[in-house]
Amino acid sequence: MPSLKDLKNRIASVKATQKITKAMKMVAAAKLRRAQEAAEAARPYSQRMASVLANITAAVSDADGAPLLMTGTGKSDVHLLVVCSAERGLCGGFNSQIARFARDHVRKLLAEGKTVKIFTVGKKGYDILRREFASLIIERKELREVKKIGFENADAIGKRIIEMFEAGEFDVCTLFYSEFKSVISQVPTAQQLIPASAPAVVQTDDAHKGAVYEYEPDAASILADLIPRNISVQIFRALLENVAGEMGAKMSAMDNATRNAGDMINKLTLNYNRQRQAQITKELIEIISGAEAL
Repeated sequence: MPSLKDLKNRIASVKATQKITKAMKMVAAAKLRRAQEAAEAARPYSQRMASVLANITAAVSDADGAPLLMTGTGKSDVHLLVVCSAERGLCGGFNSQIARFARDHVRKLLAEGKTVKIFTVGKKGYDILRREFASLIIERKELREVKKIGFENADAIGKRIIEMFEAGEFDVCTLFYSEFKSVISQVPTAQQLIPASAPAVVQTDDAHKGAVYEYEPDAASILADLIPRNISVQIFRALLENVAGEMGAKMSAMDNATRNAGDMINKLTLNYNRQRQAQITKELIEIISGAEAL
């Protein structure tokens, strides 16, 4: 049984931890608001670009001059999985959910006889996946030093992926990230980047429904410039969604940790008081017994 001093030291230690988790919760809450606003602001642009891409793709779907990024290599033997995760922990199961989702996809592809290559963005995803698929990880990118995610960070990743595709290192590229829904809900998502899948055309205005578009210089040239930009935009959106999801998960995890610390303090205090009372009672009995013996 621990002594009174040990219990007192443990109570002080848990109280110090509780202060830390409470402070981290408040910091995550402040960062969450900005991250959520950034993620939500990126969605309309991403969706509109997807709509424009769908319109142009429909115009050149049967053309011979369509870019290779859209048509693909005609094979699906080698798959590149770009797994985006957080740089730091203490955010509950946020990173493990993304890694588990990607890991299941890797196992499925390997079972089908495909060759799999992994490109990790974020330290935690790399740390988790290397335990089982260290030989499949061909490249890693960490953004720990980046205080605020910018488009240039996503563009550098997008250009590197395109370089690998043009070098013939893979046939299909899929992006894995966590879509932010709410503080307690982040949904692991997979999105194909290459070949660029043609999304459904979203009509936001009935006046433009069924309109015929003319492209200058031509649709194929526009796609050659638009598809690489769209890849960077989708990666940028994924990174922003991840930041918002990480802050939401961290806020929830630190709130739970603070509550658990409070419960532990209550239990330890109850133990301390009981043991202290027992010791006082024992000392009183010894004093009374000694007095009676005289």
